[in-house]
Amino acid sequence: MEQFTARTSPAGPVVARMRAFRSLWPPADGVAVFNRVYLAVTEEIDRRIGAGAFGDRRAAATLDVLFAERYLTAVDTACAGSVPPACWRPLFQARRHPGLRPLQFALAGINAHIGHDLALAVVDTCRTLGCEPADLEKDFDQVGEVLAVLEERIREELMPGPDLLEIADPLTHLLGCWSLERARDGAWLAARTLWQLSRLRRLPELAEEFTERLDRSVGLVGRMLLTPLAGQSSGSSTGAISS
Repeated sequence: MEQFTARTSPAGPVVARMRAFRSLWPPADGVAVFNRVYLAVTEEIDRRIGAGAFGDRRAAATLDVLFAERYLTAVDTACAGSVPPACWRPLFQARRHPGLRPLQFALAGINAHIGHDLALAVVDTCRTLGCEPADLEKDFDQVGEVLAVLEERIREELMPGPDLLEIADPLTHLLGCWSLERARDGAWLAARTLWQLSRLRRLPELAEEFTERLDRSVGLVGRMLLTPLAGQSSGSSTGAISS
């Protein structure tokens, strides 16, 4: 089976942009923390697509790229001085807050990207390929498996200390309120709902309202994840996800 190379991989341009970001932002910057995480995710998915791990390589690659482009668009919007989508605003607004830990930044970015962007990327992919969400379900689930493995690694590498957090630690309670599995399930339901609404041409306003409410609700969760916790300082571990 033909393997993707750095030049032939559809994700090559988005990966190159994420790698370039590493020289633009200091490691402790909250967006930089998420970028390291998401770069590792994108490279792993790209590797698996090239190795033939996905049943429909074209569909998986299209979803991968369109998904990544929504994050890149949010970065471009913020860097241009404009207001990014509500789901991304908490991370961009709090990116230099000294009272936040790297794990909070990472999960806030994952929340925005999974809770909002993934649903819209599924719809974008269906429109691009002329398929139905059901045709992407297996690829969607495989992407979710990669995310689940990397989330565990992220939590291990970005924990604030060498030991597991004490049950009374505020960060333990805060992070326990968010679940990647629930976020993925919500994204799939939102994608199917948006796809059905998009086919009801008499209800474009409803589809737009649903998208706006999804954006705002995911942003609200992001603000919760970025709650400054007592006793933290700018000296907290910055962590790093290798790529």
